[in-house]
Amino acid sequence: MPKSAVKRFGILTSGGDCPGLNAAIRGVAKAASGVFGMEIVGISNGYRGLIEGDAHELSPEDFSGILTRGGTILGSSREKPFKGRDDGTVSDAEVGQDKPELIKETVERLRLDALVVLGGNGTNTTAHLLSKEGLNVIGLPKTIDNDIWGTDVTFGFHSAVDIATESIDRLHSTAHSHNRVMVIELMGHKAGWLALYAGIAGGGDVILIPEIPYEAASVARDIEKRRSEGKAFSIVVVAEGALSKEEAMLPKKERKRAREKMPYPSIGYRVAAEIQAATGMETRVTVLGYLQRGGTPSPYDRVLATTFGTAAAELLARGRFGRMVAMKDACVSSVPLSEVADKTKTIPLDHHMLDTARLVGACFGDEH
Repeated sequence: MPKSAVKRFGILTSGGDCPGLNAAIRGVAKAASGVFGMEIVGISNGYRGLIEGDAHELSPEDFSGILTRGGTILGSSREKPFKGRDDGTVSDAEVGQDKPELIKETVERLRLDALVVLGGNGTNTTAHLLSKEGLNVIGLPKTIDNDIWGTDVTFGFHSAVDIATESIDRLHSTAHSHNRVMVIELMGHKAGWLALYAGIAGGGDVILIPEIPYEAASVARDIEKRRSEGKAFSIVVVAEGALSKEEAMLPKKERKRAREKMPYPSIGYRVAAEIQAATGMETRVTVLGYLQRGGTPSPYDRVLATTFGTAAAELLARGRFGRMVAMKDACVSSVPLSEVADKTKTIPLDHHMLDTARLVGACFGDEH
């Protein structure tokens, strides 16, 4: 059995769930236990479990048979241990506890040599902060938004693209049968990767993403043009973070307040109202919501999550801490958590997938 720098480590999942988490847990655990002889402690409910000391040792039976299961066997939470600590919004005295110190106490009590954390931007930012506190941490990138800096792809993304694309496919038949405009709202608050890929895969006629502020009049003109060509229906794919050109000009706080005062439950409904008012065409909305995050991971994500998990086990064995497993140029590698923290990977405006979408006739509402 190869010699390992780590004898015992904790593993947790934090933030929103997504397909592939259990596959990643399995990948880490099988390699760490079976190849390197490490002991594994499962932390329940993300960073909250570290704060509260909610943990239990994992045996091979615990991570057997979970490759295809959705969700996470460890549970998750959106607990942010450092929230308010450095920006002065909430002091440790106000909350009555120093959460990072409680985490370090838990790590010491459980005799953990390291932590493996599976999560998105916030999770890996916290992982970096814990590294600065002196803990040995390795991160894995999961999110359906595909917006984590430093990796070309995150596990969970392709499963969500599959789900969203199938949903768009199903909307096509209703849109065509009833000559309607169908608006489908997908997740993607800061980045439009999911809407872009699903929009292309599903033949979206209009794709609205946060990176390209839209004009309602431009969207309406494109739909009117389709109607004049004999296409009496349209599919409009909208990322939840899509914004108009007017909103894009506002300071961030003003934009947030304006969005909160918007007389619609979400951006998809506003876009639908704008289209119907401008074109007179019957317009309907589908908000896919949590369906995008649930269910069985796709084969692609099972492979990717397993690959990332085994790579994390190798980093543990080699004692390479303070890093996040990543995919760069089709090769598995790792990047420093310090480079990942507090960054979001948005779609570059010169990205080839934007060109692809435009060349097949998709409209982004920008008169490009």
